[in-house]
Amino acid sequence: MAETRVIADRIFPGEGVAADVVRIAAANILLVLCAHIAIPLPWTPVPITGQTFGVLLVAILLGARRAAVAVVMYLLEGMAGLPVFATVGAPGPARFFGPTAGYLMAYPPAAFVTGCLAEYSERISFLPLGTLRRAGALLAGELIIFVGGCGWLAAGMRYGWGQAIRMGAWPFLPGEIIKAALILAIVRGVELARRPH
Repeated sequence: MAETRVIADRIFPGEGVAADVVRIAAANILLVLCAHIAIPLPWTPVPITGQTFGVLLVAILLGARRAAVAVVMYLLEGMAGLPVFATVGAPGPARFFGPTAGYLMAYPPAAFVTGCLAEYSERISFLPLGTLRRAGALLAGELIIFVGGCGWLAAGMRYGWGQAIRMGAWPFLPGEIIKAALILAIVRGVELARRPH
């Protein structure tokens, strides 16, 4: 799976299918661990979780195609009944009919788009501009996830758009800003650690 060299290629150098399998498997483990960080909220059926953090971090690290593959694998594992989703909510395939289904289904396109933009930002050597482009990539991914999540709450769960946004977007914006800042800090830390001295 030839791909623009992104951060994962520098963390784990190597070419070919075997190297990509290792990267995708590591990303899959990261997604599962992040999903198990879950805090239910009393006024909404959507909990605070680490899933969006995991999806967007994987996208920035792996790039478009490998991130999308890792996220689709994660969803298939959940559909098969493996305990990979947040501990709050219905088990296995039932999760795809519950209030968080829209967020889950938005993860692959969000990972792909964020990864595409991240690949482009890797070509920019001037650091502040590269960081701004990464922030833009994260914002694009967040928008896709929120549109998917709120769209399902509004139409699939029949809450209507006003209530869907109140329950599925507004309470999570401060946390998503913190997650994006953490991702940018992690990426910057990795870059500094890998820079030759």
